Amino acid sequence: MKKLNLPTKLTILRIVLAFVLIFILTFPFYRLGINIPTFLFKNILLDLRYLLAGVIFVFASFTDYLDGMLARKRNQVTDLGKFLDAIADKVLVDSVLIIFASYGFISAIVPVVIIVRDIIVDGIRQNLADKGVVQAAKMPGKIKTAMLMVGITLMFFYNLPFEIWGFDVADAAIYFGVIMAIVSLADYWISNRKILFTEKPQ
Repeated sequence: MKKLNLPTKLTILRIVLAFVLIFILTFPFYRLGINIPTFLFKNILLDLRYLLAGVIFVFASFTDYLDGMLARKRNQVTDLGKFLDAIADKVLVDSVLIIFASYGFISAIVPVVIIVRDIIVDGIRQNLADKGVVQAAKMPGKIKTAMLMVGITLMFFYNLPFEIWGFDVADAAIYFGVIMAIVSLADYWISNRKILFTEKPQ
């Protein structure tokens, strides 16, 4: 069995951290008699669970940048790494969006749009790959991911420091990410529609 390189290990770590996040955010600690500490800051009640989850999310998001940078710098880009990277990003971001929606922090339309977009784009990429066409990540998709990560991070940290001044930057970033997800989907479809409807070469 081939030894895993460092970028792939970082990607696997991101998947593990995503499940740690899910556990922290959804486990009913109160049933075990465990009270999560809360404290006031500028008249905002902060829950230690979300702050801890925020720190983990920021670190996991950083590994997304780090593994790609190392893979390119060390010439260690592998099919396994690319496959796991796509899974890690979706598990990390989509699961948090679903949990936020279930708690009423954001509209349910947010994870619905993001997940549906990802499914369709993955289908387009697979269709193109079957025809020998490699579709690299495009700018609207990169902006979508960046905006979602910024918005989620701010939401974990109660939109601070912007909450003090009354600016809801967290929601704005997330909903801008949703808009860019739609733009990205349209871009993938329009730029590849001719190839999608051609027969695979024999």
